[in-house]
Amino acid sequence: MKRWLGTIANFFFPGLGYLLVGPSPRRRALGAAWLGAMIGLTYVELSLESVAPALYWPMFASVLVFNTAFAIDTFFELAPEATTNLAMA
Repeated sequence: MKRWLGTIANFFFPGLGYLLVGPSPRRRALGAAWLGAMIGLTYVELSLESVAPALYWPMFASVLVFNTAFAIDTFFELAPEATTNLAMA
């Protein structure tokens, strides 16, 4: 359950998943930094929509890839040891 909570939280708010269920203090600290950066990035993304509409969609796509990468990282980071070994093979 923690694995899915962290994965979903990190997809929608990168860093939040590690704050909620981070496997280590280091990962939770990084989660706080990433969440802060993501809030700033979201502000810029939403500001671009009206100021520079041509840049909005590339920014949206970049944020989507970023969020997906965080979700995948969380899914494997919180995996049981056997699953982690399979993922690395």
